[in-house]
Amino acid sequence: MDVLIELKNIIKVYNTGKVSVRALDGVSFSVGSGEMLSIMGPSGSGKSTLMHIIGFLDRPTDGKYFFKGQNTTGFSDEDLARIRNKEIGFVFQSFNLLGRFTALENVELPLVYAGMRSKDRKEKAMYMLEKVGLSHRAHHTPLEMSGGERQRVAIARALVNNPSLILADEPTGNLDSKTGVEIMDIFKRLHEEGKTLIIVTHDPEIAGICERIVKIRDGRIVEDF
Repeated sequence: MDVLIELKNIIKVYNTGKVSVRALDGVSFSVGSGEMLSIMGPSGSGKSTLMHIIGFLDRPTDGKYFFKGQNTTGFSDEDLARIRNKEIGFVFQSFNLLGRFTALENVELPLVYAGMRSKDRKEKAMYMLEKVGLSHRAHHTPLEMSGGERQRVAIARALVNNPSLILADEPTGNLDSKTGVEIMDIFKRLHEEGKTLIIVTHDPEIAGICERIVKIRDGRIVEDF
């Protein structure tokens, strides 16, 4: 199995006035291509900070982050944005959809940023909506959809650029248990297709669906199994 990401002694310190908070304190682990793992931890444990660093939404204070064998530590903001847009698909608890846009338009957005022409991106976005069982809702806005449907749109958007890594932050947190199971079934299917997934959760049942669990507490990894 090829190593997709490798973190070495990652430290993240937030300075708020005279107080310094060490959100991550020497985190080291790697993720192989095609793995499905969960990052678990209580509120304030550092799991969201870790996800932001893995997704190039934030930079570590110290340590090294290798992505596909490249040390990204000294990369410019533009380089990191390019990797983020091309290689990583995000799924958030709050869906992060644009309310005025249809499902199809929301899924198209990453392709707009990538410069794909209109006809091609509409075809690709529709294919992704079909993949998550939502093509019949393509021309509805998020306000006309259930929470489960919104999350399916968010997953389709995360997939549309064919990313190397999917990062999901509490993806079932705003859903009822039945809908949460349906969303996890989509993630399992993506894993079976060879996608690499990291799911941040506090729910042991959701974590148990993954083949590997990394537990974090007080900014340190305390278990990896």
